[in-house]
Amino acid sequence: MKVFLTGSTGFVGKQILHDLLEKKYQVKCIVRQGSEQKIAHHKEVEIVHGDITDPDSLPRKLAGCDVVINLVGIIREFPGKGITFEKLHYEGTAHLVRAAREQGVRRFIQMSALGARRDGKTQYQRTKFRAEECIRSSGLDYTIFRPSIIYGPEDKFVNLFAGMLKTQQFVPVVGNGRYQMQPVSVENVSMGFVKSVEMNDAIGKIFAVGGPEKIEFNQIIDIIGSVLCAPPHKLHIPVFIMNLAAEMLDWLPAFPVTKDQICMLLEGNTCDEKPFFNHFGIKPIEFKQGISKYLTL
Repeated sequence: MKVFLTGSTGFVGKQILHDLLEKKYQVKCIVRQGSEQKIAHHKEVEIVHGDITDPDSLPRKLAGCDVVINLVGIIREFPGKGITFEKLHYEGTAHLVRAAREQGVRRFIQMSALGARRDGKTQYQRTKFRAEECIRSSGLDYTIFRPSIIYGPEDKFVNLFAGMLKTQQFVPVVGNGRYQMQPVSVENVSMGFVKSVEMNDAIGKIFAVGGPEKIEFNQIIDIIGSVLCAPPHKLHIPVFIMNLAAEMLDWLPAFPVTKDQICMLLEGNTCDEKPFFNHFGIKPIEFKQGISKYLTL
């Protein structure tokens, strides 16, 4: 069985590619010209050049594949560079769905996001939901995953705060830090995607994916600090000040947070994780156990 994989050069994509190859699947990765070397297993996969936001680059690229796994997504926009939620989340998915239908690929597995909904407070949430709607109405045999914050060796969440604790021990926290999150390990997420490839009872379903613990943001910082043996000093910054700073500076790639991200952070990001773990027979990895594997190396 051959899998057509998008987003293979990303943090989650690298893990899913590794696990697909471990299970002896053939994999075809679509990448932009010049990005081949970002794929650790590039000699073991078939590489085609293209971009799901450019429909003209997709004809015949899915030929011979049985399954599409679409992982393309961004967490912030840079409109000046043409990088927008609408373009990558919705339009890119719509182009890929159309290509799958035209080229006879019936199985479609999608990376969405926890909090995706029609009336989402942010464009990130709304475009993720519109992509889901496009897939659900396509007639394809779909499975959609909605993960919470995903952590792992190359994540930009745990590693961001770990870096702060290693250098200064001060960690900025938006507001009171009492909002809850449900971080889930990249290994657990990948297991779900890979197992779903041939599970007919996953077709037509949407799975919320969270870790086994609902954790307040303050506690997340404390757990990271305990793993690093670096007790954190949390600097709580009023929400209105963070929003003001983000409004002025979120166009800068170096500024760590946008207004939309603040909005989603305060909203919380939790779910009932049991249906996901039970359906796929996956043993959940606890947050402290998971981050200890790579923060202490």
